[in-house]
Amino acid sequence: MAVEVTETFVRIAGTSPVIQAFVGGIIIASMNLFGASLVLVWRNPSERALDAMLGFAAGVMLAAAFTSLIIPGIEEYSGGNPVPTLIGVGLGALALDRADVLVPHAHYLLTGNRRTDAARPSESLAVSEEKLTGVVLFILAITLHNMPEGLAVGVGFGAAAGDPAQLGSALSLMFAIGLQNIPEGLAVSVAAINAGLDRRIYAAVAGIRAGVVEIPLAVLGAVAVAAVEPLLPYAMGFAAGAMLFVISDEIIPETHRSGYERVATLGLMAGVIIMLYLDIALAA
Repeated sequence: MAVEVTETFVRIAGTSPVIQAFVGGIIIASMNLFGASLVLVWRNPSERALDAMLGFAAGVMLAAAFTSLIIPGIEEYSGGNPVPTLIGVGLGALALDRADVLVPHAHYLLTGNRRTDAARPSESLAVSEEKLTGVVLFILAITLHNMPEGLAVGVGFGAAAGDPAQLGSALSLMFAIGLQNIPEGLAVSVAAINAGLDRRIYAAVAGIRAGVVEIPLAVLGAVAVAAVEPLLPYAMGFAAGAMLFVISDEIIPETHRSGYERVATLGLMAGVIIMLYLDIALAA
């Protein structure tokens, strides 16, 4: 099955890692649109169901960060030296932490609640939150959330350049991120609707909003690692670190906010299991 999937993707996207990343970006953005559009048929999903689905998304991202980014970055692209990839992990987490200072997280924008330990915008910023509309802030926050995903897909295809054996790993990462985009898109749509945004309009533009950042970042990731190959382990670590930061700082706390920690944890375990299966099946 892995060979058939890989050959089919190559027939569609060709052998250029940049074009492959572009196609991969379109696929994950389309799956985000599909998830966001579910609000048109599943009008009132429960908090329990949303927490389970977000836990699943966190599990997929958690496993993908290690199996498709950190471990290959160390073993295959650094000759077993963990330092470059781990430096990238630290830089990715730091970048997301600093970005949180400038752009508040989505749950804060929608609920008005902020954890006491969350990063706060500097008082010296020229533009305050109060001077920006809620919609603009919302789009910025979700864009920040999706950046690591698009970058990771691009880096995955860039790493597989000229090596068909690695393309399966890149595809498993693409499918994993696209899969977790479905519950994520649904959850964000529900939150936006609860905040007063129109159901049909938001569902229609959600995929475009995701694609605006995920598609070009996927291409950027592929171009960067193809142009400067020694940066590959750093780039893989950076994408993984950013994803891990989003999981720990945003998704997991959100799934534990309403008292459904157990079902969210079970969802996370299911996501890890499915991602591990995808990684093995597509890399075989």
